[in-house]
Amino acid sequence: MSRRLLAVSALAIGLAAPAMADEVVIFAAASMKTALDAVAADFQTATGHTVTISYAGSNALAKQIIEGAPADIFISAAVNWMDEVEKAGLVADGSRTDLLGNTLVLIAHGKGAAPVAIAPGFDLAGLLGDNKLAMALVDSVPAGQYGKAALESLGVWPAVEPLVAQSDNVRAALALVSTGEAPLGIVYASDAAADDNVTVVGTFPADSHPAIVYPAALLTGAADAADRAFFEALSSDAADARFAAEGFAILN
Repeated sequence: MSRRLLAVSALAIGLAAPAMADEVVIFAAASMKTALDAVAADFQTATGHTVTISYAGSNALAKQIIEGAPADIFISAAVNWMDEVEKAGLVADGSRTDLLGNTLVLIAHGKGAAPVAIAPGFDLAGLLGDNKLAMALVDSVPAGQYGKAALESLGVWPAVEPLVAQSDNVRAALALVSTGEAPLGIVYASDAAADDNVTVVGTFPADSHPAIVYPAALLTGAADAADRAFFEALSSDAADARFAAEGFAILN
């Protein structure tokens, strides 16, 4: 039976209202918040189980899991941080899957901002002037790492680097642009879709940075059927619709 059919079956079983409600604890990349909150709400309504989600940069979450933080499911915004958790022996055998993809975009504060042609050598520093470019931490948080890689590939990183305002996660970078503290920022398309106070002014070429992949896995601490049911529900048609509506690409 396919993962998708298993997911539908799990939700159908949940609709019968379990005798005992269990808690599913998820550690997920901050960029997933809007869509994953909706998926979790659907699951809770259907099953009666409780879903608790901790959002942060994938790097911070991976380190917390490795250090013993209790979690049942991990969804990372980059392959390398899931790799670290797997190397630590904390991924349940055979559960890891590439769940989603995303797009890297340049956003501006407010509505109606002029589009920017993102190409090799484009004058991002000139667009910023004395202002800041909001990004997630460029050496550890996936959105920041993808963004830095793109700017390096396009030959503009040296000029822009002194102007970067780094944040602990991509949603914090989004907030800087949303509130007008930074005029421009680099985030995922899914982040931009979640905030009416920003405008996508350009999309980075897919070949300017590593492919954006969100691996998901059950962790070895996942102990009950509710954990497995939610993990399977992540690949259901209903979840796919939630993710797609927020700008994610469906990979499985």
